[in-house]
Amino acid sequence: MIHVVLCDDHAVLRRGIRDTLTEASDIKVTGEAGGYAELREVLRAAPCDILLLDLNMPGRSGIEVLTSLRETHSAIKVLIVSMYPEDQYALRCLKAGAQGYANKAGDPIELIAAVRTVMQGRKYLTPEVAQMLADSLAQPTPEAPHTALSERELQTLVKIASGRRLSDIAEELMLSPKTVSVYRARVLEKLKLSNNAELTVYAIRNQLV
Repeated sequence: MIHVVLCDDHAVLRRGIRDTLTEASDIKVTGEAGGYAELREVLRAAPCDILLLDLNMPGRSGIEVLTSLRETHSAIKVLIVSMYPEDQYALRCLKAGAQGYANKAGDPIELIAAVRTVMQGRKYLTPEVAQMLADSLAQPTPEAPHTALSERELQTLVKIASGRRLSDIAEELMLSPKTVSVYRARVLEKLKLSNNAELTVYAIRNQLV
């Protein structure tokens, strides 16, 4: 039996994933969490072979949680399940220690296949990402400027481009508005941009939103 724990701040999405996984006789959802603090408590009590982790949660980001898990629960395999574009985030997640990356908008049946693949000790990528990796190896291209951003800086960029105000971003990320302003300034500097409008155009052109 494959023991799975879900970590996503949207209860409705967790329920949908749970309902999908329960269709498989060899998979059992043993716990659920809506954030990192709750996840730590769940992992103390529930058996877990694979953690299905959302990237975009209040407070600590999915990448930060993933990095922490590598140190505290190294035996647990992590499958990222996110709405973020795969071609922009899959590699970042794999480099941070994830065993796979699946898109929430994908075929639910594929999620079962992803869990089984990861449990077998293999990496899970969609055919689209696998093709992207093959193309990049065949014809290496310079990395986009945003690949140099930290996880918080990338989050700030995506949220600004999605129309969020700095005060809203601060609340969602559980940070002070001043801290978010610092991240925004760093993003502008690293990307050599001048204002939010240019940030938005950059994000759209690079398919970050």
